Amino acid sequence: MTLQIPLPEDRLRPEPASPWRRFSYLIRVNSADPTLLLGLALVAVFAYLILAPVLLLLADAVTVHFADTARTGQQLGTFTLYYLNRVLLSPIARDLFWWPLANTAIISAGAIAIAFLVGGPIGWLLARTDLIGKKWLSTALLVPYMLPSWTFALAWLTLFKNRTTGGLPGWMETFGVTPPDWLAYGALPIAVILALHYAPFVILLFGNALKQFDTQLEDSARSLGASPLDVARKIILPLMLPSLISAATLIFAKCLGDFGVAYVLGVPVGFDVLATSLFRAISTSQAGASAVLAGVIVLLGVFSILIDMRLLKEAKRFVTIGSKGAMVRATPLGKWRTPAFLWALAVFAFSAGIPLLALALTTVMRVPGAFSLDNFTLDYWIGTDLGTTALRQGILLTGEFWLALWNTVWMVGLAALGAGVLGLLVGYTVVRSPVRFVSVALRQITFLPYLVPGIAFAAAYLSMFAVARPPLPALYGTPIILVLAILADQMPFASRAGIASMMQLGREPEEAGQIVGAGWLRRMRSIVLPIQRGALVSAILLPFISGIKGLSLVVVLAVPGTDLLTTYAIRLVDYGYSQAANAVVLMLCVVAFTGTMLVQKIGRANLSDGMGSK
Repeated sequence: MTLQIPLPEDRLRPEPASPWRRFSYLIRVNSADPTLLLGLALVAVFAYLILAPVLLLLADAVTVHFADTARTGQQLGTFTLYYLNRVLLSPIARDLFWWPLANTAIISAGAIAIAFLVGGPIGWLLARTDLIGKKWLSTALLVPYMLPSWTFALAWLTLFKNRTTGGLPGWMETFGVTPPDWLAYGALPIAVILALHYAPFVILLFGNALKQFDTQLEDSARSLGASPLDVARKIILPLMLPSLISAATLIFAKCLGDFGVAYVLGVPVGFDVLATSLFRAISTSQAGASAVLAGVIVLLGVFSILIDMRLLKEAKRFVTIGSKGAMVRATPLGKWRTPAFLWALAVFAFSAGIPLLALALTTVMRVPGAFSLDNFTLDYWIGTDLGTTALRQGILLTGEFWLALWNTVWMVGLAALGAGVLGLLVGYTVVRSPVRFVSVALRQITFLPYLVPGIAFAAAYLSMFAVARPPLPALYGTPIILVLAILADQMPFASRAGIASMMQLGREPEEAGQIVGAGWLRRMRSIVLPIQRGALVSAILLPFISGIKGLSLVVVLAVPGTDLLTTYAIRLVDYGYSQAANAVVLMLCVVAFTGTMLVQKIGRANLSDGMGSK
């Protein structure tokens, strides 16, 4: 028998921990700092609310639906190319997809060209000249983007409507001039309105890039004999190209998913874009076709945003912009100072002033455009006997209006509150998580709705929650689906705000709390939230303003009992009650504009940061 004497290192080696002891240790660690558990829970929540609807929508495009089992001869849920063939290659493909695709391309190209023609010179005037009233104009010229785009479509219809679609005449007809169809409806007005609405993208991106551009480069070129044209062509434009292309891709992505303008000015004359064709497919219960159309919109949106992200990375390579010691000298306009101011003022008038004035005046006119004293009335605001079928009183005395206003406040408010709180938690987890996978997953999933146009994201939610999806029951027709959809749609902004604010907060305050024995909840309540209060308020208010004016997302999901102000106004447009619809839109504009200014005041920021500061 051999006697084994344990060596010293054997006595010092610890015994392997049992699974229960390892589990108990993890529980104790994560109870003191539950960042990892919080991150995993957030990943699960957003995978269910954001990732799953988009993936399910794409799957619906290639699987057989119940209504088409007999038509396809295949069983429910099996793989099929029927819907792709129907949308892309069938006899109805031209009207369902190809013409709307071509129309979308036409209005997007037109909107980009007009936005550049308007926004480029304005951006230069604000950033690089001694323009009169520069500080006021730098905010006033951004007003069109603060308001819903389809607001200006209603204003256009008020001014240029003709008898093609019946109903009340427009102002021009009242004045004795009948606008042609190409001016009243279709591609031209849609492109012009979208261009004026998104021109602030060009003003901001191009103007702020010029603001950082070192004018010494231009001075050096001129001292070597270069003409102003050569300076612009060989120095300024190459360095500004990333900003210009970024503005173009953003405008394209926005035009791709914009529903309201095309619905007001295109659908009445059969001019469809991809967004309205998708809405028509959903309205006629073509689930498979709508999934294909939404999938195309998603892919185009992702492609355009990825181009923009790539260009932003490329822009960082131009180290001559904003370098230390850079000089930005304002160019004196001289005799052109007054004409330049009048040009900027005219842009503001045509993009915001005149449309809003036309909407306001129409709400107090029996016949639009007739300025006789007996034509003015307050009936559409406070009237008691309008003599119409679906609107017997002015909107301020109509229960549907106040219900829509209440729905807007509490639904969008609840969604914005949830987005703000979750955005802050996402920021905390991304910055503090010990596991890189959790941080990366949260960043990517919460950013996904930004890549998906609103009308397509609404189709994804309809596909996801029209039936029971455990743990939730079927939600279509309930306020819950609107709250969840708005919350998920606003997460890119809320999460980025949370991440940016948490990156500015070091670990030291929390570590000090740990030293004195404060638990995680106590540290969040007493340290993190008070410090991040301003960021949290902005992260709540910004989604609230965006949710109030959004139409593309909610128009698919709202029903008469869950109308918001946006969908209620569109229903009035469908009924032909243009004065009442304009009144609702004006109320919506007041709320959206006031909220935007409130966000800027609380956040001590401005949409025109860096522009017009002198």
